[in-house]
Amino acid sequence: MKMEAKKYIEYITHSFSNFTCTNLAEHLDSVCHDTVTDFLVKNQFTPNPLWRHVKEIIENRENAFLILDDSVLDKRHSKKIEMVKRQYSGNAHGLIRGIGIVNLVHVFQEECYPLNFRVYDPLSDGKTKNDHFRDLLEQAWNRGVFAQTILFDSWYASSENLKYIHRVGKKFVTILKSNRLVRLSKEEDYIHLQEIEWTEERIQFGVTV
Repeated sequence: MKMEAKKYIEYITHSFSNFTCTNLAEHLDSVCHDTVTDFLVKNQFTPNPLWRHVKEIIENRENAFLILDDSVLDKRHSKKIEMVKRQYSGNAHGLIRGIGIVNLVHVFQEECYPLNFRVYDPLSDGKTKNDHFRDLLEQAWNRGVFAQTILFDSWYASSENLKYIHRVGKKFVTILKSNRLVRLSKEEDYIHLQEIEWTEERIQFGVTV
């Protein structure tokens, strides 16, 4: 039996615990461990096939949302896999050895589809997670994605990212840490967010900083 991408994708999306080539070979007729290994070595899986698939599925509307977040593929027991580095995992609530992925997801009403991703590997490309953040957004808009609002957590709420989104005429919703410095006007000094006086009006309508 010939090893195909569809079979491999179905395996890794349905398997609960064991994702090894040996385990996959055991569940396919006439497929040995080396067949699966050779298939993975000879093929490169880039984000482009993902985009070609989902671009016909998404509801490409301006009132859709783009969500950016990162995840870590847990490889704490692996010693010789490329791109594995020690990094923080929200799932593990601490530092683990793993492969970091920055993900871009498209959401419209109840429909949620991954659009793109980048592997966080600064030793090979010199890029930070914030670099990947902006690259993913720029490519999405260059591809004709209409979503106007981007959602992300405080990790990506750097001043450079916020100014970039504002500069291209999009909107964002994020979280800022309480010790973040802001000014309520150009004439006033910087203060921490936690020092803002929250009147009833500001609670209802927000504060421009």
